[in-house]
Amino acid sequence: MKSLRFISAEVFVSNAEFARKSLGSVAHNLFPLLFKASYLLEQGEVIHDLVENWPLADFNVGKLLGKTVDYQEDLSHRTCSVCLESCLTGLRDYVLNHPSPYMKRLKVVDLTGIKDVEVQFCECKKPMGRWARTQLLSKLCLELLVHLQQMQHNPGALEISIDVLIDLFVTEQNYELVVQALLKKCSCPLKIHCVAFRADNLALQKFFYIIKLTDPSLLRKLEVVHNVRLEMEHLEMLFNSIHFPLLMSLTLPARTFNVRRLTAADELMLTAIGEKMSEMTQLTELSMAFSILTGRIRKLLSPLKTPLKVLDVSNCSLNHADMAYLANSLHSNHLEVLDLSGHNIPDFYPSTFFKLLSHSSSVLRSLILEECNIQDAHVNMLILGLRPCRKLQEFKFLGNPLSSEALKHLFMFFCELPMLKNVEFPVPRDCYPIGITYPIDDANLCNFDHQKYESVAEELKLILLQANREGVKASTPLFGSYDAAVEETNNELGAYLMKSFKETLEKFTNSLKEMS
Repeated sequence: MKSLRFISAEVFVSNAEFARKSLGSVAHNLFPLLFKASYLLEQGEVIHDLVENWPLADFNVGKLLGKTVDYQEDLSHRTCSVCLESCLTGLRDYVLNHPSPYMKRLKVVDLTGIKDVEVQFCECKKPMGRWARTQLLSKLCLELLVHLQQMQHNPGALEISIDVLIDLFVTEQNYELVVQALLKKCSCPLKIHCVAFRADNLALQKFFYIIKLTDPSLLRKLEVVHNVRLEMEHLEMLFNSIHFPLLMSLTLPARTFNVRRLTAADELMLTAIGEKMSEMTQLTELSMAFSILTGRIRKLLSPLKTPLKVLDVSNCSLNHADMAYLANSLHSNHLEVLDLSGHNIPDFYPSTFFKLLSHSSSVLRSLILEECNIQDAHVNMLILGLRPCRKLQEFKFLGNPLSSEALKHLFMFFCELPMLKNVEFPVPRDCYPIGITYPIDDANLCNFDHQKYESVAEELKLILLQANREGVKASTPLFGSYDAAVEETNNELGAYLMKSFKETLEKFTNSLKEMS
């Protein structure tokens, strides 16, 4: 619902030429209102001029686009390229185009509240993701330094100092540009402050170099993913050389740990890593997917002084002792997000799993149990375990061998969970050919009766509709959930994988030649 003020603001900014000419006579407290109205209407030129003439000390994009009294809709998930580019170029011109620094009040720009989502509702349909925002801000900072060197008649611009908070996303392709921007931060009026850092497709040496440039003392979230070959010894080196006092979230690359080949020295290293993690007194989120941690969860997590709220140990080959530790640890009562995908829960540790679920039920928001061998015979027990989870908002259980009837039974139960918003369910087992084995490999994943699946999916959604729960999104993303960061950089990652494949083939061919 729009207030009369917001409707008036829309009318004002809809005529871009008139709005831009009139900004000088607009009251300062109306700038946030006009910014949101301009963003909604994708008035890039007006957005640019609003930012260029921003009269307030704070420019927080997340708050400006979030729910407000005048307009309840949250626009922070619209990463509209037109609007965001206008914001950033307006920020550059804020520094350049005013003769007197004494009229400038802007001190902090916060870009961290922008949310990357799969579907864009802006008219241009062109999102500017986290990687592109990193690229553009770095480019503008370097351009700004060049402009200031040429503007010797305006030395006052160099006295401006604005802290720009951003979530950086660095890959091989934008590495050099970001490094240059971070190296020259001291002399640039726009001071990049990295609150969250994601590294992908980056050589280990480059990762170690750039992470130090980001000022790790300010980092709250660190994601090292995919094509960064970080192993246990490198992780120990990272923690020994860099202190992360504010780190709340840590995501490690797949296979960082492999305890099946540990030596005595490696055991000491693992203990040291756990102790170093304990020094991160803010750490509440940890992802170690696809590592092999069999029997070592206690050693890694028990030193932590604060309980984890988010834990991803998917495909980590946990054993009975690991699950028992999790169920009885201080973490179990605080877990809001839990991913145990890839573990045969019903056969190997049903009792300890349900104990863990019971302990976390009062706070659990997201539960992911993909490829856990949950079958029809386990549905009643699963419902029993989930029933106390009244705050559950998301449940993902793709890849489990469940029939259509079992799914209907589950969906009737889902209607009882008051806060549930998102469900990712598997293609029913009876839609696949007889004899299909689980987990289903990629080659056979799409080999099912699509017409029958659509019929079942409609029945499941009808169950939600009849219970007045049409707000629950139910889907079957066959190849996993949407990842905005991967989607944005898939061309670069694809090229890297092709290069790696080519190099592997060449090594194999050379080995064959040597043998012959």
